[in-house]
Amino acid sequence: MFLEFYGLREQPFGVTPDPRFLYLTPGHREALASVYYAIEAGRGFVALIAKPGMGKTTLLFHLLEKFRHNARTAFLFQTQCSSRELMRFLLAELGLESHDQDFVRMHEEFNRLLLQEARAKRRFIVVIDEAQNLDATVMETVRLLSDFETPRTKLLQIVLSGQPELADKLASQHLAQLRQRVSVLSRLTPLTIDETRNYIEYRLNIAGHSGPSPFSAEALLAIARFSEGIPRNINNLCFNLLSLGCALRQPVVDLQLVDEVINDLDINQHVTEMPDSLGSGQDPLHVLQTKKIPSPHSTQWAAGSAPHDALTPAEAKAYMRHVTGQLRDWKRN
Repeated sequence: MFLEFYGLREQPFGVTPDPRFLYLTPGHREALASVYYAIEAGRGFVALIAKPGMGKTTLLFHLLEKFRHNARTAFLFQTQCSSRELMRFLLAELGLESHDQDFVRMHEEFNRLLLQEARAKRRFIVVIDEAQNLDATVMETVRLLSDFETPRTKLLQIVLSGQPELADKLASQHLAQLRQRVSVLSRLTPLTIDETRNYIEYRLNIAGHSGPSPFSAEALLAIARFSEGIPRNINNLCFNLLSLGCALRQPVVDLQLVDEVINDLDINQHVTEMPDSLGSGQDPLHVLQTKKIPSPHSTQWAAGSAPHDALTPAEAKAYMRHVTGQLRDWKRN
């Protein structure tokens, strides 16, 4: 383990959603504030949308921590389920056994809990993570849960968190009633290059690091570009970089080390077939045209101006193999 080598108390780039390591970019801070104030105002339904790996779960744990002393909360992860299973998971999260109860009995038990918390003047918050996996009928069950209310206030605040597919579902016509109940819709966007640098520094500091960064400036720039600003990608890349740096007894991770780890992490090198977009029978030049990449003969490929990040590594390799093959054919002829 590289902790001692780099002067760390704990793992800075772990895979668990630890709120202590939550770095709030302006975008994350805005999303957190929107969801928080929606719950404070008793708006009922709130949605949080982001690509995989953007830190939705960590942000939601941080959110629930803010309500720890004045709300009853439940956090649901199991979303590939039936309506009855969803209710059973919900009651189990609240500390109640419900294996032998039918759906109506579970619904009544949940209603009793809501009224109990309302009399105690405590909020009741249910967070459903990975909500894009919910079946339409289960979505309808979730909508019906929001009908628990008094003439003056909603008894239940529901946060739907999910990938962009969740937005697709909410926009569908058969879920119009649910979509109308979503009063706040927040989203998380990838980190910029500067935010990626700050994110890495923040997590290192939380883990006990002091002194100069173990990453060179060039390495940090390469990490930001390769990770595409997605925190989970940043964590995976940094973990592998520090592991290799420790093995090589290299106190500062440089660009050469980043290139080596990126090459190792390129999954396309380990697949048995090319991706569909570059499958058999498809001319790699077609990929360039689809992506609107200029021909190598174009002046746009002059030194220092080539669109180096316009192709994925797999597409670039396929194109180079295509060009090499053409050169070999030309020599033979």
